[in-house]
Amino acid sequence: MISEPELEGGAPFEATEVLTEERAPRPRRARPPWRWALGGALAASVLWGGGLYAYHAGQRQPEGVDLRGYESVEDLCELAELKGLEAVLGDRSGSGGTGPYLDEPAMSESSCSAEFGEGERQQGVEITYTLHKQTDPGPEFAARAKQHDLTEPIGGVGEQAFFSGSEDGGRMWVLDGQAVLEFSLYRNYIEDENGEVTERGAPDLTGIDVPLSQDALALLAALRK
Repeated sequence: MISEPELEGGAPFEATEVLTEERAPRPRRARPPWRWALGGALAASVLWGGGLYAYHAGQRQPEGVDLRGYESVEDLCELAELKGLEAVLGDRSGSGGTGPYLDEPAMSESSCSAEFGEGERQQGVEITYTLHKQTDPGPEFAARAKQHDLTEPIGGVGEQAFFSGSEDGGRMWVLDGQAVLEFSLYRNYIEDENGEVTERGAPDLTGIDVPLSQDALALLAALRK
């Protein structure tokens, strides 16, 4: 049998050495200082902007103010029947005059004027209806009334009502939710041919707050329809 001399008594097997080229790690380039500063400023700006947005979001006026059925009305005289004043002061003359009309997202406002009686006994009334659609007029209503010398509270008319009377007329302010009514009753003075004011026949306005209250309640109900 032929032996395999290369397997017998031969030199021990030596493992082949694998040569690899060892590469030195590349040095990391230092980022310019201005880039670090810019990145930090941008991050701070984003955080600040987010905080500012959240702050303003929290300060926004809440949506969906409850108007309790009150609506903007252009022709206020059509709804203001004023039966209480008419019973005390005499027949209402004409349909009344309508003032400038305002209707904006924040508020609406309309007005009406009417006259009662004849001659020296004639009285006039001015009514203003303001509907606040975004802000609440309640917290400052009493203070505003006091500022205009309306110091007598009237119960049972809206949420708050104040009155002030004189021999020539009277004023009443009424608050109900977002709606505010202002009544101003005044005397129409008549001048003679010489330009002098006649003083005869002035009606007695004692207790005029009662028919004013009745007319205010009736108008509030009509404005909610």
